[in-house]
Amino acid sequence: MRKYLLIIIAVLSVVACNPRFKKKKTKSGPVHRFMTYYNTLFNSKEALNAELQTRDKTHTDNFYDPYISVYTTEDNAADLQNTPAAGSASDTEMGPRGMRSASENAFGAGGGGARGQSGNKGASILQIAEAKAQKTISKYSVLVNGVEKNKKIFDAYILLAKAKMYQGKYLESLDALGYVFNTMSKDKRLPLARIYQAVNYSKLKEYYRADEVFRGLEDDPKIKLTREYKAILKVYQADNFLKWGKKELAAEVLDEAFTYNKNRKTRSRIAFLRGQILASLGKKSEARESFATAYKYANSYEFEVKSQIEIAKTFDGKADSYDEAVAYLEKIAKKGTYASRKNELYYATGLIATTVAKDSIADSYFRKALKEKQSDPQIRGLTYSELAKKYFTKDDYLTAGIYYDSALAVMTYKPEKDRLTELTANIKKLSKNYYVIKKNDSILALAKMSPDEKKAYFTKYIDKIKEKEAAEELEKRRAEKNKGFDNGDYNANSIFANNSSDANSFQNFGISSGGSTFYFANTNNIPRGEVAFKQTWGSRTLADNWRYSAKSATIEDLKNEALGIATAPDPRRLEPEFYIEKIPTSKAELDKLKKDRDTASLGMGRMYENFFGNTKLATKTLFDLTDSKPDEETDQQALYNIFVFNQEKNPAEAEKAKQLILQKYPYTSYAEFVKNPKSKDLNKSSENVEKLYADAYKLYVTEKYTESSAIIDKAIADNPKDALIPKFYLLNAYNAGKTAGKEIMILQLEQIVLNYAKTPEGKKAKDLLKFLKSDVKLELTDENGNAVTQNPPQQKSAEEQKQAEQSTDFAAPVSSGPGRPGGNGNPKNPDAPRIQMQRRSTK
Repeated sequence: MRKYLLIIIAVLSVVACNPRFKKKKTKSGPVHRFMTYYNTLFNSKEALNAELQTRDKTHTDNFYDPYISVYTTEDNAADLQNTPAAGSASDTEMGPRGMRSASENAFGAGGGGARGQSGNKGASILQIAEAKAQKTISKYSVLVNGVEKNKKIFDAYILLAKAKMYQGKYLESLDALGYVFNTMSKDKRLPLARIYQAVNYSKLKEYYRADEVFRGLEDDPKIKLTREYKAILKVYQADNFLKWGKKELAAEVLDEAFTYNKNRKTRSRIAFLRGQILASLGKKSEARESFATAYKYANSYEFEVKSQIEIAKTFDGKADSYDEAVAYLEKIAKKGTYASRKNELYYATGLIATTVAKDSIADSYFRKALKEKQSDPQIRGLTYSELAKKYFTKDDYLTAGIYYDSALAVMTYKPEKDRLTELTANIKKLSKNYYVIKKNDSILALAKMSPDEKKAYFTKYIDKIKEKEAAEELEKRRAEKNKGFDNGDYNANSIFANNSSDANSFQNFGISSGGSTFYFANTNNIPRGEVAFKQTWGSRTLADNWRYSAKSATIEDLKNEALGIATAPDPRRLEPEFYIEKIPTSKAELDKLKKDRDTASLGMGRMYENFFGNTKLATKTLFDLTDSKPDEETDQQALYNIFVFNQEKNPAEAEKAKQLILQKYPYTSYAEFVKNPKSKDLNKSSENVEKLYADAYKLYVTEKYTESSAIIDKAIADNPKDALIPKFYLLNAYNAGKTAGKEIMILQLEQIVLNYAKTPEGKKAKDLLKFLKSDVKLELTDENGNAVTQNPPQQKSAEEQKQAEQSTDFAAPVSSGPGRPGGNGNPKNPDAPRIQMQRRSTK
């Protein structure tokens, strides 16, 4: 036995020593995979998880954006790319025990800092995750014949791809995933890599490629997606459809995503996003159901309340029960858990009442919302905005503007704030005209009254003043009588109210500090008390009866100020003569009031159309203006604007304005315009029309003005939509200046300005009108615009006199191209002095 045993040992020794018989080590066994995970790969995973946890905790939803995101980790990469980690550790110092808690956002042992790539600056958490994943790959990858043998490297590449994706490095993330597809093509986890490939395509706005990947995963029978993978895929697929603009498909996919996801928070967010999409598609009923589901699964009070607001926005007055909806909201508003959210729930109730046209009830709920403690500044601003709409629809612009200003003061959502900023600016312009009209109408009406009528009118006005002052005096005496006594007139929200449970109550200010219980003994209490006092009472001066004696300006006071009515008492305020004496009597003053009133009315009509698109009200305002018999110029402009505003929207009103213009002002540029409105199809020109223009211009240059006009008239009649039509009209105006005189030329130029204001010809016509309607003097200037000293005037020849006349009357267009008017300077001698026009006042 010993003999045979020695032979076997010898043979085994020879075989073991022969390199040809050695088995190639791949380091891909269980021990190696264990070492791979519990070294750098573990730290990479922990770093990425810490970043995602931090994003989730710091995420704040903006419910006023069109859509929320399902995942709270999908933040803007640009905002997070340079976020440093406090006390980040280097690769050499990072061990499994070196990880701190995610809430600290710090990594490393012994306070070591990452210095390698980042210098003195700490690396971000995502950079740490990326570096750890790369180190895992470089140290533990086992590549044999193009196939990765270490299964843990798949995890490393997924972590690397996600770390790069969350930093906004989408192309680099795709490169990392490409390695997985090439070297681990048989791995069962490959669908997860495909999902993140599609996500990167979507973030690169390559929506079609992303959709191809998603559909490939769903349609391939060889690929079996787990429930977990389907849950991720459906969320990202819906996001891709939404960004792609395919809202209907996004809503369908989100319905599937809701089924696959079991996490309560994710389900709530999916349902909320689906509701937003359906609401934007006008599917109120389905959207309302989706928001109700979001409320059911919500995991925060914020999400619950915002879901209720969206439910209120999608309320259908015909299909849904108003009484049940209001009763439900009032019921949950009474719950203690929603004590700080009552203002939002009252706002939602007001929206429901507005939907069913219960304006007075809606108004009461909005005002109740404003009385409650503010929980969301944007909701407070939207509440003010809803109240403003009510006054705006009643043409009470000043009051509406005041509420819009209040909304702007607290709103936080920039798009809505920008919209209201523009709206309030327009309202202020409109309000100015509105009150000019109202004020001047009142004065003109008083001026037409007889002396007895004036006296009777102001006697009634004085009686109202006496009643008001008597009521104020009675209130003042009652306050004086009760001075020094506790009349119980305390605001329930005041810090001085006797509410021992309130941490900010008067009694608790001293006790909470641990010192004297006397309020003013603690200096920290005084500033807090001042702030709390102002929140309740506003700014008050030191005076007796301060609760009512120092009041802020009311809306009525602002209206009186706009109308020019003095609020300060005057000794003669109870005499009718005091007011009668202020009524103007001279014709000049009354004419000026009428002119200002008509001008303001014309401006207001234009504002209705240009600012708010209210053609109906604009038309009514302008027709009312024409009925009040303004001066001819204002009347023409009013009728012209009515025609332009209604030309496409309401042809009947446009035709009415057209006939009035033709009847009252047949020989004006406005009449020419309404007979031949501007064409919107001036976009191209044919060779034939260009030749006609060249012929007409050549005839003009050779002073054959009648023949030139004949060609122009025919060209305009045969080619009304050609791009050269404005040039034909301008050349025809030059012909008219030579044959019919200055007045006819002005008429034709005015028509060009009306029809083609934004074209070069329209601008040229406008400049010529300014010149023709004013006196000018000529001044020679050099190419730099400096004045050139002129020699004493000498006798000019007949030819020079003719050229000077042509220069000053602008009859001859200067060529800027072959046969086309326009341009400046002297085409024959560019260095010659140019003629500069200087307008002299005609007064």
